[in-house]
Order: sequence, then C-alpha cells, then structure tokens
Amino acid sequence: MDLRSELLKSIWYGFTALDLEKSGKVSKSQLKVLSHNLCTVLSIPHDPVALEEHFRDDDDGPVSSQGYMPYLNKYILDKVIEGSFIKENVDELCWTLTAKKNYQTDKTSSTVVPERDAFRLWCLFNFLSEDKYPLVMVPDEVEYLLKKICMSMSIEFNCVELEDFFSQDSVQQSGITVWVFLKMMNSGKMTRGIDKSIVSMAIEEVYREIVGDVLKEGYLWKKGQLRRNWKERWFTLRPSNLSYYTGEDRKDCQGNIVLDGNCCVEVLPDRDGKRCMFCLKTLSKTYEMSASDTKQRQEWTTAIQTAIRLHVEGKTSLHKDLKLKRREQREQREKRQQSKEEELQRLRALQEERERKLAELDLLKEAQKQAQVLLEQDEQRRRQQHEQLQRALEVQLREAEEARVSMQAEMVLKEEEAERQRKRIKELEEMQKRLEEALQQEIKARLDEEAFRYAQAGLLAEEEEKMKALMSLQEEQEEYILKTQREKQELKQEMEVKSRSLDEAQRQLEEVRANRHRVDQDVVAAQRKLRQASTNVKHWNVQMNRLMRPIGPGGIPVSNQIKISDSLDGCHCTTVLSSLHTDL
Repeated sequence: MDLRSELLKSIWYGFTALDLEKSGKVSKSQLKVLSHNLCTVLSIPHDPVALEEHFRDDDDGPVSSQGYMPYLNKYILDKVIEGSFIKENVDELCWTLTAKKNYQTDKTSSTVVPERDAFRLWCLFNFLSEDKYPLVMVPDEVEYLLKKICMSMSIEFNCVELEDFFSQDSVQQSGITVWVFLKMMNSGKMTRGIDKSIVSMAIEEVYREIVGDVLKEGYLWKKGQLRRNWKERWFTLRPSNLSYYTGEDRKDCQGNIVLDGNCCVEVLPDRDGKRCMFCLKTLSKTYEMSASDTKQRQEWTTAIQTAIRLHVEGKTSLHKDLKLKRREQREQREKRQQSKEEELQRLRALQEERERKLAELDLLKEAQKQAQVLLEQDEQRRRQQHEQLQRALEVQLREAEEARVSMQAEMVLKEEEAERQRKRIKELEEMQKRLEEALQQEIKARLDEEAFRYAQAGLLAEEEEKMKALMSLQEEQEEYILKTQREKQELKQEMEVKSRSLDEAQRQLEEVRANRHRVDQDVVAAQRKLRQASTNVKHWNVQMNRLMRPIGPGGIPVSNQIKISDSLDGCHCTTVLSSLHTDL
C-alpha cells in the first residue's frame, strides 16, 4: 500500500463527512476549504482558483467523489513529497471532519473510549482495512488487531466475545465499518475489568508499532563513541533507522543510526561490568549496547536484523508486508475453502447420482422379474399361436398349390402382354428424348437471341456515351485551342515588350561602359597630373629652402622660417589638390 492509497483512505472520510445529505456530492465551497486544509497539512502550495477552473462548466452545482478525484490527483496528490509533511496531521484533519458527524458516544458511560484513543483506533482501522470503498475491515484483521491490543495489555484474547459480535444480524461477515468497530470497543466487552489507562497505553503501543512502523522500543545501555562511557538511552527501531533519546518521551534525540544492507548485528561477550551485550556495525562506526536480560537482547538483535532485511528487500514497513501476507493467506484459504466446498458439492452430487442409480437398478431388477413372467406367458402364447399357424399353413399350402397351377397358365398370358407393353414403352421413351432435345435447342436459341439483344442494347448505349464524350472532348479542344491562341498572342506581345526592354538595357549598358572608359582615362590623367604636381612641390620646396637659408641673424628667426615653409607647403598642396579635384 503506497502513500497515495493511505492518504486517499483518510481523505475519503473527510469527503463523505462533508456529504451531509448522503447524495454522494459535496458543494464547491466545502471542497475549497477541504482542499486548502489538505494543502496546508501536506506542505504544498495552494491554488485558490484551481478548483473553480477545474469545474468551471458547473459553478453552482455540487461535485461527486468521481468528479473531485481528477482535481485531487492533479493539484494535490501529484505534488505530495514523501517526508515533507507529517501524516498524522493529515489523519487528524480528516478525523476531525468525520468524527463530528459519525463518532457520537454517551459521555456519561464509563466504557467510552477517549477521543485520542478513538483517533488511534481509526488510524489502525484505516491501515488494516481493505483497499476498496466503502472501507471495511475483515473479521480476520479485526481479530489480529484485538489480539495485538490484548498482547500489549498482557491479557488473553477472548475469542467467544468476538464470535458473538460477528454472529449478530447487524454485522456483515464480509467486514465491518470503523464506526461499528468503535462501537464494539465502546461496549467494553473486549476490555471488561481493565483500567482505561492500561487500555490507552496498549492502543498507543499498537498504534506506534503498526502505523508508526516502530519495530521495537525500550531502554538499552549504549557505549559512547568519544568518552567511551555507558549511558542508558530510550531506543526506537524503525525499518530505516535506529534512533535513541534521553527518555521515553522521545523529546531529546541523541542520535540516529541509518540502517542499510551494509549493517550487521553481532552478540558480544560480557565485559566492562555489562552483560547481555551486542553491537551494531555500520560502514563507518560500531555501536555497542547492553540489554537488561538475554531475552531482550535476543528480541533486539532479531528486530534489528528484520529491519535490515526489510531495507535490503526494498520494503518500508513490516506491518504492510505482514498485511499483504495475511491477505494472501486469506485468499489462499478462501480458495481452499471454495475448492473444498466444490469438492463436497461434487461428492454430494456423486452420492445423489449413486443413490439414484441404485434406485434405478432396483427398479430395473423388479422390471426384469416382471418381464421374465411376461416373457414366459408370451412364449406359451407364441407356441399356441405357432401350432395354430402351422395347421392354417398346411391348409393354405394345399390351396396355394392349386392356385399355383392356375397362376402358371395365367402368367404365360401376362408375359406376352408385358412384352408388348415393354416395346410400346421403349418407343414412347425414344419419342420423349427427341422432344426434349428439340425443346432444349429451342430454349438455347431463345437465350442466345436474348443475349444478343442485351449485347446490342449495351453496345448502342456505349456508342451513345462515347459520342457524348467525343462531343465534349471536341468542345474542350476548341476552347483549349482558343485559349492557347490567346495565350500565344499575349506571350508574343510580352516577348516584344521584353525584347525592346532588353535592347534598351543593352544600349544603356554600352553607354555605361563608354562612360566608365572615359572616367578611367580621366583617372589616369589625374594620377599623371598628381605625380607631376608632387614633383613640382618637391622642387619648389627645395628652392624655397635654399633661398631662405642664407638670411642672417638680423633677419627672420629660423623657427619662423620653418613655420613659413610649412605654411607655403600646405598652401601649395591645397592648391594642387584643388586643381586635381577640378580636373576630375
């Protein structure tokens, strides 16, 4: 049973509790509140408009459980992450909804189960109930749960009370609901004479063992890892880990040992003043512990080995595995019971068949005796009839002999007449054959004539259809010829336009080529002028430098001479470039 199935069992109670009219439908406003509370306890984000969007075609009407399931799966259960929430909070929410409507007890009675114990029994019922709705628990599982509770209270289970309860007319043998189960627990028949606190402790212990997956709990002495001193700790063993606390209230967790396939448990000899020792080995550490007695050590080592085995087999809960095994055993027992009933029915049928055949055999024997008597009487009567017949035959034989003689003479005459009749019949048969042949020829000729007429009519119809098709093809051909001529004329005009455009483009291309040739010649001339101008600039720069160098100290300073020379060079270059630009 996976997490989704466990959650659906609790949610089913919450949904049915909101169905006040027992119509199988719940209003959307109530479903909004239920969905919001479920998202809160499951620690998932809640979309307040998802429900209205999911049922937007029916905004005012109530929603059935089948209609709510797609929303529940998509927006809530598919987002659930195992380990991110406390399942007991979900159970408490659904219990609160359903207990207000269904769990009504007499507060003045001294046998009333307290609210907390009723909640735990409700959770145990959901865990052990069958995976089908409405939820029921079969008698075997009820007996198993009551035996566990009685074992926790160290009392003997009273099977007679349970048999009397299931023998009542109001209790179905296929299973009971949780409210019937709680009513039975409130009756006090199973816990008669036991203090309420003991019953509460037993229910809590069974609840932690089955629902909380606690394989074993108790005090053990543990040796420290650093200081190597011994301290008494409260240990809680689950299929995945072994936790230890300072006390049995489990408020101060001192450590958590993760169990896997690499762990093993070994019994140790007594030492350090400790007895009944054993150790739990993991890949990283070895934990030494001491039990109170040999029995406790054996129980702890067996429980730890069971937890390691469950982890290796990929199982998360011992009692889920035990529940599946009990269910398989019940199914096998039911199959064996069914096969036994079928065998008994077959044996009864065979016995009835045997008795019937024996009765038939007696009737046959009696009928045989009566038949024997009748046979003797018939034999005697046949003898008498035979003697009478023999005498009558002798008389008839004589008469027949006389008749034979007369018959022989008559037979000769009959033979002659028969011969004449045979000849006449033979002639008639030959005539009939000739008539049949003529008739067959006439029928064949008529059939041939009819076939020829049908063939001729078909040919005429086919010829008419082909003439129509030919006329249609001729009309289409004439239309196509006219269309082709029009298209040909249009293509001819288009070709003439394109030809003129091509000639114009060629003419423009030749003009562009001629212009490009002239521009190339102008560029060559400009380059030649540029080289000549560059040569002239260099020449005049040399002349200017030569003319300006002899000026003495009373003349222009050398730095000013350089600036003037640079100014002249720049002006001259600007003039040359302007002339080149004009030429280009």
